Amino acid sequence: MTFIFNAGYLIRRILLVSLGLLLLTTCIRREDENNVNLPHIIVILADDLGYGDLEVYNPGSKIPTPNLNALAASGMRFTDAHSPSSVCTPTRYGILTGRYAWRTALKKSVLWAWDKPLIEDDRVTLPKTLKGVGYQTACIGKWHLGWRWPANTGGFINDDIAMGDYNLEGRNELWHNIDFTKQLGGGPLAAGFDYYFGDDVPNFAPYAFIENDRLLNIPDTIKPNGIFGGPGPMVTGWDLAEVMPAITQNAMKYIREQASKESPFFLYFPLTAPHTPIAPAEEFIGKSTAGRYGDYVHQVDYTVGQILQVLEQTGQLENTIVIFTSDNGSPQRDGENMAGKVGSVKAFGHDPSYPLRGTKSDIWEGGHRVPLIVSWPDKIDPGQVTNQLFGLNDLMATLAGLIGIEAGSEFKDSEDLSEVLLTHPNQPIRDHLIHHSIQGMFSIRKGPWKLIAGKGSGGWSANTTENDAPGQLYNLDDDLGETTNLYNEYPEIVEELLALLGKYQDQGFSNSRFRGLHAAED
Repeated sequence: MTFIFNAGYLIRRILLVSLGLLLLTTCIRREDENNVNLPHIIVILADDLGYGDLEVYNPGSKIPTPNLNALAASGMRFTDAHSPSSVCTPTRYGILTGRYAWRTALKKSVLWAWDKPLIEDDRVTLPKTLKGVGYQTACIGKWHLGWRWPANTGGFINDDIAMGDYNLEGRNELWHNIDFTKQLGGGPLAAGFDYYFGDDVPNFAPYAFIENDRLLNIPDTIKPNGIFGGPGPMVTGWDLAEVMPAITQNAMKYIREQASKESPFFLYFPLTAPHTPIAPAEEFIGKSTAGRYGDYVHQVDYTVGQILQVLEQTGQLENTIVIFTSDNGSPQRDGENMAGKVGSVKAFGHDPSYPLRGTKSDIWEGGHRVPLIVSWPDKIDPGQVTNQLFGLNDLMATLAGLIGIEAGSEFKDSEDLSEVLLTHPNQPIRDHLIHHSIQGMFSIRKGPWKLIAGKGSGGWSANTTENDAPGQLYNLDDDLGETTNLYNEYPEIVEELLALLGKYQDQGFSNSRFRGLHAAED
């Protein structure tokens, strides 16, 4: 039976909380301080979920999402939230470091099979920051930020290959030189997590689960061509439809285990759905009217319900910050043969990008405007909707602000928007935000204005513009669908935004609110 999260229960509990609760504003500096009141934190990151997939964002959605609807009713829903990139690896980097990934060696696209870690060894990360004040930290699910794969002859096979080079000759054969019995380097543990369980990337080899820094089972066969995904080694019996249930059960187990501990926990739960392979479990097939893709999104909703249910059962729900979002927009595939053509799900009358232009990969809003829901029953009022501008790279500084960690110079591109969640200010907190496409095209947002520094989509959508301008300018307050290019009509705004974009690109940071920031490149 499908569990449906009871928002009414949450709201009743919220109303019982004393109005005299004090906000956590004391800076927390030592791990041995009393942290009994610090909230648990769970970040659930869907993979390729569109802004218009959820019923709470799109009244015309063909996909039942009762648990996410209820989660939104229990907290705050953002209508102007954005992933730092329109594809996944750079977004994951931004969430965990508070820094744009285009400041690294990965200037476009994503990491490919057997690439080395994108997160630098000495980079301050969200899990490292939380560990410093006493949190237990775990990552369960899709990593896709690179590993150091041990070579048969010693060292690592990817030390000398360029990151993100899709055309690297012999990439698919690199696994022949890997010793899968050895400890992996890099990965979630190096980034600050105490525990990891997942399959790294569901459509890349090795087709095996990884726990901490070792494969749970050593691949003993080669993936047949009939199974979705790139070539390479696989554990016999690997079932793509079992990946989501496996990581969900592992996440629930972790939450139950934490209930008996005094330390707060941070769980980063990056899902593998509804990204390809679009492989909903049998019990979800036919639960939507949007094909296999819709069924997989429904499974995402069920998964969120499972997490909320175990929090409620263990008495941890009220003091847990639950964040749900997506790593980028949807490519709108229908799920045929676990994939389908880009845009094909629209044949079912369902638009994952509604009401936006573009898809995953694009610089248009459909590529990077994402659903964002934040619930914390103890502190965040229920039923809130905000149009405050928010980037997922802001999660690092915002979570620090919520739990009382003093902001520092590590928050290069991460703004503290905790006051939006706690006090609902009417004035905008964020003044600007930078967007980035799969091809490396930049855009900058300031107020209602969005400047795109180039022609076309910067991604998979048809590269057409409405006039012969060298770039694109849209007023999103008047034209959310980005239908009318105003680039030639407002040269003064174009000049201002191009200068602002160049400044933030050159100086090494875009956040000027925190003391200690400096203009030195890092």
